[in-house]
Amino acid sequence: MNKHRLEIIVFISGAVVMVFELVGSRVLAPFLGSSIFTWTSIIGVILGSLSLGYWLGGRWADREVSYTTLSLILVVAAGLVALMDLFKDPFLFFLSNAISDIRASSFLGALALFSLPSILLGTISPYAVKLKIINVQTSGSIVGNLYAISTLGSIVGTFLAGFWLIPSFGSTRIIYILALVLALCSFLAAYKKNIKTRGLLLAVFIILSIISPSYFTQFGIKDFDTRYSRVLIYDTTDKKTQRPVRLMNIDSVSNSGIFLDGEDLLFDYFKYCGLAGHFQDQAEKALLIGGAGYVYPQYFLKNNPRTSLDVVEIDPKLTGLAREYFGLQDSPRLQIFHEDGRMFLNRNEKKYDLVFMDAFNSLFSLPYQLTTQEAISKIYGALNDRGVVLVNLISILDPQKNDFLRAEYSTYRSVFPQVYLFPIISNSNPEIVQNILLVALKSDQLPSFTSENKEYNEYLSHLLLNYSFDPKAILTDEHAPVDYQVAKMINSLKKQ
Repeated sequence: MNKHRLEIIVFISGAVVMVFELVGSRVLAPFLGSSIFTWTSIIGVILGSLSLGYWLGGRWADREVSYTTLSLILVVAAGLVALMDLFKDPFLFFLSNAISDIRASSFLGALALFSLPSILLGTISPYAVKLKIINVQTSGSIVGNLYAISTLGSIVGTFLAGFWLIPSFGSTRIIYILALVLALCSFLAAYKKNIKTRGLLLAVFIILSIISPSYFTQFGIKDFDTRYSRVLIYDTTDKKTQRPVRLMNIDSVSNSGIFLDGEDLLFDYFKYCGLAGHFQDQAEKALLIGGAGYVYPQYFLKNNPRTSLDVVEIDPKLTGLAREYFGLQDSPRLQIFHEDGRMFLNRNEKKYDLVFMDAFNSLFSLPYQLTTQEAISKIYGALNDRGVVLVNLISILDPQKNDFLRAEYSTYRSVFPQVYLFPIISNSNPEIVQNILLVALKSDQLPSFTSENKEYNEYLSHLLLNYSFDPKAILTDEHAPVDYQVAKMINSLKKQ
């Protein structure tokens, strides 16, 4: 092992970099979401920090090179990784409230949390190269070998994080595991020196990696990492009704909620989904894309005993959490598919009377692959002749600030003959961020916008009249800047 310890250290440090990068998305997600801006900031900051680390490591190696210094670099990197976890959540909470622009807050969050550990991790490879070089004649092959080993470690770390570590251990524990691994590498670099001090540090990292709680657990919040997102589940009091509720937050978005003292719906937009019964009162088969806590599927099945429901939910862990915390029960009329909604639509051969779209990514944005003309054409093809699709959107009505609402409305209008918008809170105040139900009809027969059902009449009265179609705004697989459009809306509101 002594002969190949540099290769081992370089391999492990390469793996740590990629695990650190991937877990970084879970660190930022509860406060800043998991949009393209979050990922861009993490990748950009870590790549920039590694570049600085390569330069700095080369400079250090030219001045003085020893295994003791390499060991010190590793143990300091371990300490910085562990220290990051101690203040990340309160810092990100402050940052998300202090800075309105999601691009700026994502960049500053990534810079503050990930730059210093990444710089030190970047110094390891050039420093190890200098330790390994014995003579000039062999320097080329040594440099190539060590960087190849480091890259191989990064590849292993990528698959290890995505396929096993994050779903199995959660982000907080993984951070301390990374610190522990770096501390072990520090031992390997100078295993005969300062054994007591290093042993104490190692013991600290081992204890932290075993007992490390999530920041949120102190507030009674249950914190889960899945293959796709970070999920928080907690009980609180509804501000409007003062009734006890349970909420599920996926990344930074509140996706599901129930009253703990009754079976009525907590979120008003679910009530408006009842308009499905007005536009299609003979539904036998329905499809819902985006299950999350499965609150509406359970309500729908209970109130529509003649209708079967297929639910497409990409994350199987959410289905398990829905069973444990939100009362999801099996039903012969309920079939669950764990896959991406677009992939389901691409291969689907069934015909439905109703399609509900309730899938979100982060920051009020839908997964872009479900918003495009091509995806909507698949939805159109999955409907029977009198089929209806109902889409949950979150936006404002101000035409100068709601680029995504205009784009999604126009995209549906390019496929369906009839498309209507129903703002849930108000159809007159353009500055309110609210759920907006988009209803698209496959039939070209004009529906009635009055009903003998008083509840339907209330919902129908929210119809937004004379919303304009913009053919230039149509979203396609080739160009669908959904995250950018939603972020633009949010930033404009926060600047008011």
